[in-house]
Amino acid sequence: MSISDEETMATDSTVHDYEVLVVGGGPAGMTAALYTTRLGHRTAVVDRGGGRAAMMQEVHNLLGVTEETSGNEFLSVGRDQLREYGCDIHNDLLVSCDSTEDGSIRLCGNNADYRAEYVVLATGFNDVRPEPPLPRTGRGLHYCLHCDAYMFVDEPVYVMGYGESAAHVAAIMLNFTDDVDLLTRNDSPEWSDETATMLSNHPIDIIHEDIAGVQNDKDGWLAALEFEDGMVREYKGGFAMYGAEYNNGLARNLGCGINDDGTVVVDDHGQTTVDRVYAVGDLTPGHNQLPIALGEGAKAGISLHFELREFPRDLDVIEKQGPVRSDEVPGIPDELLEQEVDFHTYD
Repeated sequence: MSISDEETMATDSTVHDYEVLVVGGGPAGMTAALYTTRLGHRTAVVDRGGGRAAMMQEVHNLLGVTEETSGNEFLSVGRDQLREYGCDIHNDLLVSCDSTEDGSIRLCGNNADYRAEYVVLATGFNDVRPEPPLPRTGRGLHYCLHCDAYMFVDEPVYVMGYGESAAHVAAIMLNFTDDVDLLTRNDSPEWSDETATMLSNHPIDIIHEDIAGVQNDKDGWLAALEFEDGMVREYKGGFAMYGAEYNNGLARNLGCGINDDGTVVVDDHGQTTVDRVYAVGDLTPGHNQLPIALGEGAKAGISLHFELREFPRDLDVIEKQGPVRSDEVPGIPDELLEQEVDFHTYD
């Protein structure tokens, strides 16, 4: 029986059973759910709301999606697609999880409990924000070089931070503009001697004074930053490079391998070090980009289908049970079969 969004607001004693449960409603998680649902597996997404994709004021670098599309609009279309195919979406915050004796995984939320044969973790990370004063996020304060460097071509740019990543992003921005400042904000630099030599041999101004104020244009975009020594410097925008806090609590609870930086260890298909547990998107190593997240979700969804699909049946099973009977096919669950028939009838 399909469970509507309203029915997910249930008591703590409610347990929802699925073949695949995706934790996280971002691009990677929803793509994994899209594939497993369309490939005939009872699937749900549990999403607490928010996330980095939801914060995007404009979607960049995604073929077929126009620049004026916001992250929320992009995600809303994705949720509508999932519902149309029969995927359940639960608005809930999962607080704990564990493996059961039968090999399934049970996850406990604030609104209900969930049990699944396979779990996909797509819980992402949170960018570490520097202390205020700051420009507005998306209007002068940015976190993704590969998404937003294009908008700063031939414009004055800052990079905020005091570690290796900040130093190298500042140097990378010289590919787009000749006006780059590195702002340490009274923090002592933690980059290596080699990196210091690299910086000294590139036209980058390193400013150690902290920011005292922000000046914005009439449209809300950053115009300039004021510093504690009274200096004012004009900027179109820039990047804060203070690292990330990975939402890996559920992965740790399940015993998944964790890399030194907090990402979850996965293979090429998103399989973690724990059977039946996958991880995709920003929670895993690699570039944090929408197209990459979509690809990771698709690969995990296809891999899960290989694990879950009923046919072709293994020869050793056929030897024990006999040939597949006509009344055993199709292998898609009845509720998804009905959903698919209704979908095509509507078309």
